[in-house]
Amino acid sequence: MGKDLYDTYSVARQVVDEADDALGGTLKHVMFEGSQEDLTRTENAQPAILTTSIAMLRVLESERGLKIEETCRHALGHSLGEYSALVATKAVTLHDAVKLVRLRGQAMTKAVTNKGTTAMSALVVRADKLESLVTAMDEIKASLPAGELAEIANINSSFQVVISGTVRGVDHASRMLQAKKIAARAVDLPVSAPFHCSLMQSAADEMKVALKDVHFQQPVINVISNVTAKPITRVEDISDLLVRQVTGTVQWHTSIKYLRDQENVHDYISLGPGKVLANLLRKEYPLDFVKTVTTAEDIQQWAL
Repeated sequence: MGKDLYDTYSVARQVVDEADDALGGTLKHVMFEGSQEDLTRTENAQPAILTTSIAMLRVLESERGLKIEETCRHALGHSLGEYSALVATKAVTLHDAVKLVRLRGQAMTKAVTNKGTTAMSALVVRADKLESLVTAMDEIKASLPAGELAEIANINSSFQVVISGTVRGVDHASRMLQAKKIAARAVDLPVSAPFHCSLMQSAADEMKVALKDVHFQQPVINVISNVTAKPITRVEDISDLLVRQVTGTVQWHTSIKYLRDQENVHDYISLGPGKVLANLLRKEYPLDFVKTVTTAEDIQQWAL
């Protein structure tokens, strides 16, 4: 991950080396030479994705003249990506952020150790059924037997919702939502932990302690919170919002609706290793402009 950037641009090498140093020299080897299994472990994947995303941004700034304060009015990131957005807007240093997300990944894995089997499932929501799904999930959660759980982890678009919890809880919720003709189908996700649900409470507690020692600054442009789907207006709220995000629903769909409806945003730059968020935007809003940067080649072809 990010090897093409590292080999091509000196500023990308600086970013990766800084992140690697912050983590005691354990990141670069996993990113460039580690197995797929090692890289996809959440304690490795989170700092690797953050580092690659910031490397792309720094290259765009140094090689293509991108100035985030002038080009963009808002920044946001999905789950882990919120840390990328905070680094990009100079609210927190890369050094601090990469250490935080390494801890975040470790804490999330530890949170479900010895707690039975857990799962996440992506649901394809039928047209105009998103509100019904949210209501139905409240009812389903209340009806589950003791020890079982199913909660909404991500509302990614009007047609995609991810649920998280115990295997039996998630399976029951998926079946019920399909039986009610609210969800068209469900796809189990290959993840190491049930992110963004109450099973992550111990991870949230651990992050709360760690975040107390981190210095945040006012972002240079608005950062949209995953939890509130609104701009973060006070620096002192950042830590609390990042803690709440660990167990809370990622309100991605509502965040995009806020940008479009309240801020008249219809142009986006999507940075990072993958096009999932860009593809969601293009499917939901096909007339909006979405520029993706996922590789060194994309940067070489950059033009706004």
